[in-house]
Amino acid sequence: MTQAAGWRASRRKRFEAAAIASVGYQAMRALGATLTWRTEGFEHFDAIASRGQQPIMAFWHGRILPATYYFRNRGIVVITSENFDGEWIARIIERFGFGTSRGSSSRGAIKALLKLKRDMAQGKPAGFTVDGPRGPARVAQPGAVWLAKATGNPVLPFHLEASSHWTAKSWDRTQVPRPFSTVSIVIGEPFYVAPDADEPAIERGRQQLEDRLKALEPRAEALLRGTT
Repeated sequence: MTQAAGWRASRRKRFEAAAIASVGYQAMRALGATLTWRTEGFEHFDAIASRGQQPIMAFWHGRILPATYYFRNRGIVVITSENFDGEWIARIIERFGFGTSRGSSSRGAIKALLKLKRDMAQGKPAGFTVDGPRGPARVAQPGAVWLAKATGNPVLPFHLEASSHWTAKSWDRTQVPRPFSTVSIVIGEPFYVAPDADEPAIERGRQQLEDRLKALEPRAEALLRGTT
């Protein structure tokens, strides 16, 4: 039995996962209902749908809370870890209308990516916290680029910033918007990856994604200030 799956044998741990998910979902829903949103770049999202494709949505792990609330109930499928933390996180986001594929960059990654490929073939969007699950922060991993190659769907980078927030003392500096704050979301231009992309091409796509996400950060901050 793997360490990731071993906790499931404990009734207490299963109860804890359910309890954390219940409290976490209610707290996120209550907080999200107070937020005001400013958006830019949604024409890119709409253009992908108009072509009969699905976006591979890519963003930084530190913005997972507002992203989960904003993109709720769209059927987006995301990778979650197979460990205990991944379980209660999966339970929360499933309540917000997301699908989940279990795995991580270090355990079960290929299995999870293949499931995402099947889900996208069935018309479901995919979502990636591209520097997760453990960092380094703001360094993109290649999973989203690999999925774009495998499916023909485009990578769609986006970034969020809150006008007032708490910052967790975690590796990703998770941003938690304060109640009644304004959150900006900026969606960048999508990009495609050739189906015959080799390893150097995948690396170029990974770097391109990282650069685009970093370029979206000041745009999201400017949108909050009303200077875009």
